[in-house]
Amino acid sequence: MTLIATNGTTATGLAGNAQPADGDTLTVNGKTITFRSGSAPGATGVPTGSGVSGNIVTDGNGNSTVYLGTNGTPAATVNDLLSAIDLASGVKTVSITSGAATIATSNGQTASTVAAGAVTLRSSTGADLSVTGKADLLKALALTTSVGGGNATVNVNRTTSAASLGATITDGSTLNVNGKVITFKNAPIPGSTGAPSIPTGYGANGNVLTDGAGNSTVYLQGGTLNDVLKAIDLATGVQTATISAAGAATLATASGQTNSSINASGQLKLSTGVNADLSITGTGNALNALGLAGNTGTATAFTAARTSGIGGISGKTLTFTSFNSGTAVNVTFGDGTNGTVKTLDQLNTKLQANNLSATIDANGLLTISTTNDYASSTIGSSAAGGAIGGTLTSSLTFSTASSPVQDVVAQTSRANLVSQFNNILNQIDSTAQDSSFNGVNLLNGDQLKLVFDETAKSSLSITGVTYNSKGLGLASLTSGVDFIDNAATNKVLTNLNAASSTLRSQASSLGSNLTIVQVRQDFNKNLINVLQTGSSNLTLADTNVEAANSQALSTRQSIAVSALSLANQSQQSVLQLLR
Repeated sequence: MTLIATNGTTATGLAGNAQPADGDTLTVNGKTITFRSGSAPGATGVPTGSGVSGNIVTDGNGNSTVYLGTNGTPAATVNDLLSAIDLASGVKTVSITSGAATIATSNGQTASTVAAGAVTLRSSTGADLSVTGKADLLKALALTTSVGGGNATVNVNRTTSAASLGATITDGSTLNVNGKVITFKNAPIPGSTGAPSIPTGYGANGNVLTDGAGNSTVYLQGGTLNDVLKAIDLATGVQTATISAAGAATLATASGQTNSSINASGQLKLSTGVNADLSITGTGNALNALGLAGNTGTATAFTAARTSGIGGISGKTLTFTSFNSGTAVNVTFGDGTNGTVKTLDQLNTKLQANNLSATIDANGLLTISTTNDYASSTIGSSAAGGAIGGTLTSSLTFSTASSPVQDVVAQTSRANLVSQFNNILNQIDSTAQDSSFNGVNLLNGDQLKLVFDETAKSSLSITGVTYNSKGLGLASLTSGVDFIDNAATNKVLTNLNAASSTLRSQASSLGSNLTIVQVRQDFNKNLINVLQTGSSNLTLADTNVEAANSQALSTRQSIAVSALSLANQSQQSVLQLLR
C-alpha cells in the first residue's frame, strides 16, 4: 500500500521545505532517523560498522542520520529522507564496506518517491509502515494535517496476497516448536538481490534460512504459509535439510513422515512427526496469525499428540530377560496410561531396573544400551542376559547387539588402579605380620592372657584374629577383569566396605579389652599406694615427737641426778651435826 501526500510545490531541499531542526527525530517501525545540521562525514569519519552514502549515515540495522547542511546551503533532500525511511521499513537494504554505504531497493519491493510535489511512502511486503515524529515536520511533508511540536503518527498497511503470509505476522515474532526456534524477519532472504550473503553453515530454501538442526528464519518480504510449514517440519524432524557449500538447503521428507500442508479450505494441517508430541509456543503475534491460539485467540501454546499410523508400535510389547541380575521387564507401548509407555523418559524408567537405557536419534532409530555400570557386557549374551523378544520384534527389526568397545585410555588408567590395589594388599599383609609385641601378634591369631593378681585367679584372655588381606575378605585383582566397568568396581567397593566394618568391630572389641586392662591397672596402683601408706604408718616415727620425748627424758634424768645429789648432801650435813 502507498501513502501519497502533496506538498503543493516540488521539494528540492529538505531543510528549505520541511525545515526539521538539528536533533529532531523520526521513529519508523522502531528504527530511529535523526536530523543533524552540517555536512555528512567522510567514510573514514563514521563510527565502526556504519557507512555513509551522500547525506545519510546508516548503521546497517535501519537506524540513520540525515545531514541537513546549513540554512544558506541546504544539503539533504526529501529523497534522502525517503531513503532513510525505506532503510528503516526494510524496503531498502544497505551493504557497508570500509565506511561506505551502498543502498539498494530490496528484491520485490518498491521504493518511496517524491514527484511533482507528491510524496509517496511505501511499506515493505514484510511489515506495515509506522512513522512517528513532530507533527509540524510531517505536516511540512503533507503527510498529516496535525500541527505543533508534539508527535503525530502516519501508518501504511503492507500489501498482501493469497500467496503471502497475510497482514498479521509482525517482524521479530517467533515460534518455539519442540524446542527449536523459528524467527520471522522483515527482510529479503539472504543471497537474493540486494540482500546480504548467506551466513556460513546456513542454507536457504525458498524464503527459509535454516541451520540444518531445526532452527530457521522465515523472511517476511517474500515468505508464504508454505515457508512457515517447511520451517515447522524442519523443527519436528518431519523434514531434514542438507546444506551445500554454496549455501543452498535441500529439504527431504524423513522416512515414514508426512509433510504439513494447507487443505482446500485454507486450514493448516500440521504433522506431529513420530519422534515427539507437537508443542508450539510463540512470541509476538505468530500464534494468532497462524490460527494456533485457539478459538478465543488467547491460548499461549498449541499442542498435538502424535498418533500411531500404519506400522506403528501402539499396543506392541517389547520384552527383556534379566540383564546382569536386573529385573526382567515387559514394555507395552501406548498412550502412557495404564502402565503403557509413550515417551522416551517412560521407556527409560521401565528399563532402569534391568540395568538398561534407551535413546532415539533424529531418524527415530531406537537404540538399547547398557548403563555405565555394565559397560563391558553384551546385551543378549549368555553371560549377561537381556535377550530381546515380544510382539514388537515382529514389527521392527533389531540388529545384533554390538560388543562393547573399550576406551584404551580409560582401561589403562583402570589397570593402574588394579596394580595400586594389589600393592596395598601386600602392605596390609606385611603390616599384619609385623604387628607383634613380646612374641604375641593379635593380628595373626595369637592369644594374650593378662593376670591381674598374685594368685592368677583374676585374669583376662584376649583371642587374636587373622586380619591379613585374606582374613579381611580382600583378594588380589586381575587387570582387564576387575575395575573393567562400574559393576566390577562396585563389587570391590562392597568388599572394602565389609572389611572396613570388620576392622571397626574388632577395634571396638580391642578397645573394650583395653578399657578393662586400664581399670585394673588403676585399681592395682591405688591398692599399692594404700598398702605402702599403712606400712609406713607402722614402721616410721615422727621425728618431732621423738625428739621432744628424748629431750623430756634427758631433762627428767638430769633432775633426778640433781635431786639425788642434794639428798646425799643433806645426809652428810646431819651426820656432821651428830659428831
